[in-house]
Amino acid sequence: MTGDWRTDRIGAALRGENPTVMRRLTAGFAVIGDVQFLPGYSVLLVDEPDVQRLSDLPRAKRMSFLSDMEQLGEAVERACQRMDPAFRRVNLEILGNKDPFLHAHVWPRFEWEPADVVSAPVWRYPRERWSDGRYRLGPRHDVLRDAIGSELDRLRSVT
Repeated sequence: MTGDWRTDRIGAALRGENPTVMRRLTAGFAVIGDVQFLPGYSVLLVDEPDVQRLSDLPRAKRMSFLSDMEQLGEAVERACQRMDPAFRRVNLEILGNKDPFLHAHVWPRFEWEPADVVSAPVWRYPRERWSDGRYRLGPRHDVLRDAIGSELDRLRSVT
């Protein structure tokens, strides 16, 4: 996963060039996170590059984005429960402090996390976790990625 797709994640997704895309949803793209120190970390990217805030969307599309976020959260939850008995819960966040486009973080949380962060926001993890090559997304995450995608397919087939 190299190249400039990271500088325009949404444009790359729209062009079919973003390798982290798991599924196209109603109002955006479900992508697996670039870092996987919490296996299953995913992000929902809005499908309009110029949208910065949830309130920038018309109400109907806003509701679609939130519904997509909920579905991605449930898909991550189901996949992680199946793959790791220490799975605890999913945290959902729309922050928008770093990247200038609307996106939602879906963080799985586990019992095996260090005691000083297990009940804190994921942003309390040391900065090194975010850049440590051991946690970089790679082929070893394909099974998890496929599991989340399959769960999204199941959830979307019953709605």
